[in-house]
Amino acid sequence: MTNVQFNGLQGEKIDLSSDMLTALQAQCRGQVCLPEDAGYDEARTIWNAMIDRRPGVVVRCHGASDVIQAVNFARDNRLLLSVRGGGHNISGNAVCEGGIMIDLSPMQSVRVDPRARTARVEPGVTLGGFDKEAQAFGLATPLGINSTTGVAGLALGGGFGWLSRKYGFTVDNLLAADVVTYNGELVQASATENSDLFWAIRGGGGNFGVITSFEFKLHPVGPDLVSGLIVHPFTQARQLLMGYRDVAAACPDDLTVWAVLRKAPPLPFLPEEMHGKEILVFAVCYAGEPSKAEGALAPLRALGEPVADVIGVQPYTAWQTAFDPLLTPGAFNYWKSHNFTALSDGLIDILIEFVGTLPTGECEIFIGQLGGASNRVAPNATAYPHREANFVMNVHTRWRDRNDEQASIKWARNLFAATAPHATGGVYVNFMPADETDRVAQAYGGNHDRLASIKAKYDPGNLFRLNQNVKPQRTTG
Repeated sequence: MTNVQFNGLQGEKIDLSSDMLTALQAQCRGQVCLPEDAGYDEARTIWNAMIDRRPGVVVRCHGASDVIQAVNFARDNRLLLSVRGGGHNISGNAVCEGGIMIDLSPMQSVRVDPRARTARVEPGVTLGGFDKEAQAFGLATPLGINSTTGVAGLALGGGFGWLSRKYGFTVDNLLAADVVTYNGELVQASATENSDLFWAIRGGGGNFGVITSFEFKLHPVGPDLVSGLIVHPFTQARQLLMGYRDVAAACPDDLTVWAVLRKAPPLPFLPEEMHGKEILVFAVCYAGEPSKAEGALAPLRALGEPVADVIGVQPYTAWQTAFDPLLTPGAFNYWKSHNFTALSDGLIDILIEFVGTLPTGECEIFIGQLGGASNRVAPNATAYPHREANFVMNVHTRWRDRNDEQASIKWARNLFAATAPHATGGVYVNFMPADETDRVAQAYGGNHDRLASIKAKYDPGNLFRLNQNVKPQRTTG
């Protein structure tokens, strides 16, 4: 009998017999992968190439029973535990070093009930998989903007995208979830069952257990919507961003406009002389009747003199993949983020200054527009608290050559620091890199203490700690 060495919850080394792993495999439908096994490298490889960790063992789950076995094994042996859904989170917490990794990516069922307008979604499903199934019935729920993102991680952190001004955050459309908790029990969380847990998982991340099934509310969407890009030369950026904030303030809920500042990729609709030059892009989605889009878009189209306007009617599923080529797996990525209630003149000046020093051709700053339905929810109604934010900035640095790492990260941090005086102090938890553990309290604001109390109830040992971690803290009195 041989022993296998693991990392424990406190960083200690723990030796387990190979017989224990053999017994775990016998209890699971899915594959239990050691480093030399097929499937191991596939499971540990995630979107962000900065993350290169080697778990001691990977359990590639096929259902809730496998998750229960893996959670029990981790808890009983005090092993460091990580949970992978889509593997797209910037911090890389899906993969642990030397512990046990629960890989949910094989769990990819989506079941749509077109009459009830609901969907049951397993935690390995990506946005693209969910959208394709729901759009077969002309339905959708608010998700993100990259089709390879995992639904589970997106939803647990809040979740927003092109439909959020009309239908709210992803968590605002979550009806129920099945959760495997610290003690290996499968419970349902909803408005009527374990309502405290249901509140916590709507924005509180993976702190409270492993979700094995989500139930979402669906809405009539598409299948064709008006969407696309308006591209401007960067020389007009200051006037355009000042005009954009006025347009954004008057937008109907059906219209969402994001601003992207970056170097122009070699897109076929851009003049060749623009390739590699700084540009300002307005990315547009109109979620109402296509026939009404023209009037809603008129104020935006009145701004400046664009070099390209490629807005038109296209399938919603196509628009949901439009940014995939800019976010392919395998590059090194580092993010910094702020929330804003308004785009002040000073903020705009800082953005323009920093776009002039982009460290690589793949770096970008995007300003995501919120407001509308997403702001008409009380900040304590769900764990996600930032209902006052009208804009979210993501400073997205991306590079291929390791020699660009230090300059890219320094640029992002400097931009983050320069824009901080204009920000709310809050942050969207899904945009936090691994080095921002000191911002967890800001991410949850006035909801943090309640989350810590619920954490103490459902995960008293902080087994689920590889996330933007809320430490368990029982309230007194």
